[in-house]
Amino acid sequence: MSALSSNGGETLRIEQIAKSFGGLTVFQDISFEIKPGALLGVIGPNGAGKTTMINTISGRLHLSSGRAMLGNTRVDGQSVFDNAKRGLVRSFQQTANFSGYTVEDNLTSALRFSGQDRSSLSRLTPLLDRFGLIEHWNRNAEILPYGLQKMLGLTMALATKPRMLLLDEPAAGLEKSERTNVDIYVQYARDEIGCGVMLVEHDMDLIKRLCREVIVLDGGRLIAQGEPADVLNRKDVIDAYLGGADDEDEHAQHS
Repeated sequence: MSALSSNGGETLRIEQIAKSFGGLTVFQDISFEIKPGALLGVIGPNGAGKTTMINTISGRLHLSSGRAMLGNTRVDGQSVFDNAKRGLVRSFQQTANFSGYTVEDNLTSALRFSGQDRSSLSRLTPLLDRFGLIEHWNRNAEILPYGLQKMLGLTMALATKPRMLLLDEPAAGLEKSERTNVDIYVQYARDEIGCGVMLVEHDMDLIKRLCREVIVLDGGRLIAQGEPADVLNRKDVIDAYLGGADDEDEHAQHS
């Protein structure tokens, strides 16, 4: 059966992937898939390998073994730039805006990257209005409050019309009152853009609100998969969080 869906999206298939740095194995034997328009939550304690996994799938790091397929195209080992052109787009835990550019310039740059013109901004208006970015349209992005910078970076990722969106802790650094913006963002990505979403997140309330399926990584292994209510009540998952490491993907952050 073709990986193409009726809405033109493509399934992301992760097949027995592993990543090591020298003699240290960050994760191994991880397999899952995300269909077009679907949402998969990825949770686990600090140091479980979540960010490193995003880095390998998106092309920032090379896999040690296994493969990542978007539709019929192998995406691991390709550059982040080339994968973004294919529609595999990732976000970062920190803000990711162009310094010295206004809100408008940042968004139009993202549109140009994906071969679109300014007319495509109109479809993002509901998000821009909801996040409070329109009123800062002509201000330099780097002087905005952190929460606005974060939502601008996420909206830039969405402006490229991704087929598959890899979100690395989109709620990190946001005030509690701002976190519902992530709910709106993810729902818009799925309903209006039609892309699949992989959501790596520590905010369990957000995971419970948005996800029907989650996978749990611990010690570099996939230890559980299923609905959040079931998975989060498992003893091995509870033990993993209580005994988690201190530094999230330390080697990935310094690579």
